[in-house]
Amino acid sequence: MAKITVVGMGPGTLDFMTIKSLETLKNAAVVSLRTARHPVVKPLEELGCRFESYDDYYEQFETFDEVYEAIASDLLKRAMHEDIVYAVPGSPFVAENTVERLIELAPLHGIELDFVHGTSFLDAMIHTLKIDPVSGLSILDAFKIENTEIVQTVDLLILQVYDQAIGSMVKLRLMDYYPDDHDILIVRAAGIPGEEKVTRIPLYQLDRAEHLDALDHLTSLWIPRIDTKVDHRYRFSELVAIMKRLRDVNGCPWDRKQTHQSLRQYLIEEAYEVVDTIDNDDLPALEEELGDVLLQVVFHSEIAAENGYFDVTDVISGICRKLIHRHPHVFGELSVEDAEEVVTNWEQIKREEKAIESVTEAMKQLPMALPSTLRAYKAQKKAAVVGFDWPDVEGAFEKIHEEIDELLEEMNAEERDESKLSGEVGDLLFAVINVSRFLKVNPELALNKTIEKFIRRFQAIEESEPAKARGLGNLSLSEMDNLWNRAKINDL
Repeated sequence: MAKITVVGMGPGTLDFMTIKSLETLKNAAVVSLRTARHPVVKPLEELGCRFESYDDYYEQFETFDEVYEAIASDLLKRAMHEDIVYAVPGSPFVAENTVERLIELAPLHGIELDFVHGTSFLDAMIHTLKIDPVSGLSILDAFKIENTEIVQTVDLLILQVYDQAIGSMVKLRLMDYYPDDHDILIVRAAGIPGEEKVTRIPLYQLDRAEHLDALDHLTSLWIPRIDTKVDHRYRFSELVAIMKRLRDVNGCPWDRKQTHQSLRQYLIEEAYEVVDTIDNDDLPALEEELGDVLLQVVFHSEIAAENGYFDVTDVISGICRKLIHRHPHVFGELSVEDAEEVVTNWEQIKREEKAIESVTEAMKQLPMALPSTLRAYKAQKKAAVVGFDWPDVEGAFEKIHEEIDELLEEMNAEERDESKLSGEVGDLLFAVINVSRFLKVNPELALNKTIEKFIRRFQAIEESEPAKARGLGNLSLSEMDNLWNRAKINDL
């Protein structure tokens, strides 16, 4: 059976190499290196080892993934005809993408893999920094840091920080989680006598010109954990932990007695406060109010978890699955022309998910807790999709006049029927909302703006000199009307 023997060359000095790895390399007719840019290559050559490298692949391909894929493919192809000895820096099992690909693909080609242990760069790093990784260590690849969760409460070791561009990317990512002046260590050539260098700098200086000489293929970053008593950006998991503690038997009496029903009003209030900050373009307040809404999500999830229904991870998983499923043009093969087509597809997928077979069913699923203006607006939109609509806004305006006439008729009836009167008022409001839909004006937002305008103008009346001198209640309607018109002229 064809075989590839993968040998770890250690972090960069013969002292870190095992006897078996040395013997394997010396006994091979020729050793294939992922890269010859490794400090141990020259002394191994002096011991009689013969090498060939894949360094030219780094020039031939645009991305590292392509390089690693090509190296693995070539090794497998060659192994069909001869046994191969393949040597990699450090340990074969630490940050070695080509080995990952070989492990995945070799069985499919009927090729045996054998591994010769090599000391990893982690051992050299631990020795250089004199730290114990058991107390908490997260190892990250600089190339993947933008999509990797940063945990500030453990030490970070970041690999492959080999030039200014990578350093800048890493710096910007870390500054989202650490103070700009957080002390970090640039560790170059860990464990290599005469070359090892450790430089302590504030984070913001990482990509400065004076530190560029320290950034190469032998460079890693050590990011000490943050002191949570001094500065700490909390993570979502910590919010969940805080809520669990509040709900614990030794937690807060108020939090412990809450239920889904008792919290209902707070969720509504917090949602409206978020909308208010958006309307006021108050971003600092928006940050705070979004936190209050997030608290409600975690609170309800914890109550459900305590009763065995679902937890916050189930909530997150559900919305992730929904987003992926309802965006086939992003996560699948579907093509769309514009945002309008996206909305149409979304509604179709939503109907399929909920097994909604009729427009009436879709209308009935509109939450009763929605503001009536929005519920009416959405019901009208669903009816319009199947053609139950006026051809233009003129028809919707005529409907308003019709409803006004019917309301007046009911008002002037000899025997007023309060139920019918309420119904006619509702019909008139519904007709007005229909006009707003035609004009693409959100009725809830429009009405809120008018309410705010009313309050501002009434405030102008109340703070006017006549009102202060004689009292607001002593002004005639005509006087107040004049003051109102003055406020209107002043664009209040």
